[in-house]
Amino acid sequence: MLLTEFTAVSGYHRKHAIRLLNPPAEVRVAGGIESERVYDEAVKAALILLWETADRICGKRLQAAIPHLMQAMEKHGHLELDPEVRKKLMAVSAATLDRLLTPVRKGAGLRRRRRLAKQLTKEIPIKTFADWKDPLPGFLEIDFVVHGGGSMAGEYLPSLVATDVCSGWVEAVALLAREQTLVIEGLARIGQQLPVPTRGIDSDNDGAFINETLASYCKLAGIVFTRSRPHHKNDQAWIEQKNGAVIRRMVGPERFSGIVAGQALAQWLGAVRPYVNYFQPAFKLRERIREGAKIKKLYHPPAAPCDRLLAHAAVAAAIKATLRKQRDQLDPVELLHRIRQGQSALAALSTGEPGDGPGRKSLDQFLAGLPQLWRSGEARATHRKDASKARYWRTREDPFKEVWTDILLWLQKEPDSIAKVLLQKRNEKYPGQFGGKLLRTLQRRIGEWRRTMARRLVLGGVEEWPDVQPIPALVPPAGQATLRLATLASAQAAPQGEQSSEAVVSETGKSSFLSKPNLGSNLE
Repeated sequence: MLLTEFTAVSGYHRKHAIRLLNPPAEVRVAGGIESERVYDEAVKAALILLWETADRICGKRLQAAIPHLMQAMEKHGHLELDPEVRKKLMAVSAATLDRLLTPVRKGAGLRRRRRLAKQLTKEIPIKTFADWKDPLPGFLEIDFVVHGGGSMAGEYLPSLVATDVCSGWVEAVALLAREQTLVIEGLARIGQQLPVPTRGIDSDNDGAFINETLASYCKLAGIVFTRSRPHHKNDQAWIEQKNGAVIRRMVGPERFSGIVAGQALAQWLGAVRPYVNYFQPAFKLRERIREGAKIKKLYHPPAAPCDRLLAHAAVAAAIKATLRKQRDQLDPVELLHRIRQGQSALAALSTGEPGDGPGRKSLDQFLAGLPQLWRSGEARATHRKDASKARYWRTREDPFKEVWTDILLWLQKEPDSIAKVLLQKRNEKYPGQFGGKLLRTLQRRIGEWRRTMARRLVLGGVEEWPDVQPIPALVPPAGQATLRLATLASAQAAPQGEQSSEAVVSETGKSSFLSKPNLGSNLE
């Protein structure tokens, strides 16, 4: 009643009125009775010695190690403790150990590691591979492709790659470093090149992505920012697939660094972007069906990213008209020529040698060489490998070294003998020396000998006349054993009308001889 009347008259709050009406609390005077210290300097000195012997481990591990550690040190004469000190060390807790060793750790320059979860990591939601149901165009997955040549040491160029999950549209920007401000500039460039507005981005847990700079950028631009789970690359299956199928497949595994390589890479990506998005159909997963232990995947028909955007109902008509207009203006052969030029330039920067690719050819020359380009092997200069040299040395001792002369004599007597029969004869003459595993080796050796003898038989006369060359692609008539080669001597010595070859003079003044097989006579 008194408190109610007081608050009604004074207008004070009840809590404030209580504090005013109650008497002040008694102030305790500092310097009262001190508690007795349990662990004195002797215990602390012995504890420091044990801690150093245990290699400065934490308190919980040190508590478990103290009993065995003291016993071993006392046994070998390294430690001698008072019974009271030993009793206190056996009873000390892990928290007390850490408290007693805190000033020692600070003096030694050690700091206790604390694993604190980043507040920003908690704020950015996680999106797994199962959360991508049927997103609208504009939801991107982003990632880095580093051009380090298989090594992360030193300086190298990264490419910021983004792909639209709905259509498979790919954008890539060359950067000089993996830095958050450069990532913002790269995303702004990608947003300008992307035909649809950016609705959301999904990244991995790279520090260049998970930072306050990118989070603020997405918040101001109205972009949904999500991340994948750590160590779960399948959460970003779409961008990982494009990293290999587009960037790695086009640029190769070589290392690139420096401003010049960055400019060459940027120009090359400018040609790859329209070529892939407008003229490269790709599969898209439709559904996965589990049948027991197997998973059956069903795909949509292959379509270019441009075609998928044109067929999507959520894409505006103005955007579709722009895509059609751009596709009509693009020349796929010219884009491929520019890609090959860029690959030659990047290969030259990587190897330090001038390239001899399509960079020195005009578009017409490049187009004329496309039908026969497959004959020269790898068309991408960034993927060409040096021709491996033929191995001429032996990796093990020749098992037929001692008996090869006998085998050659048998082959001269019986040229049609097979390797299996010759090996059986060797086993009969030298029991236990040759096994069945050497049959394939003997077959290869006999095959090489027969090819050498055939070459000598056919080309033996040509070596005596350097002006005469073997005639390629000449098929002998049926029943003839060898080819009759035209030689200068036979052409001059043969009577008129019976020559088996005629001289043909080329524009350069050199003569070559074309053989005319005589169908009425057998070749020797």
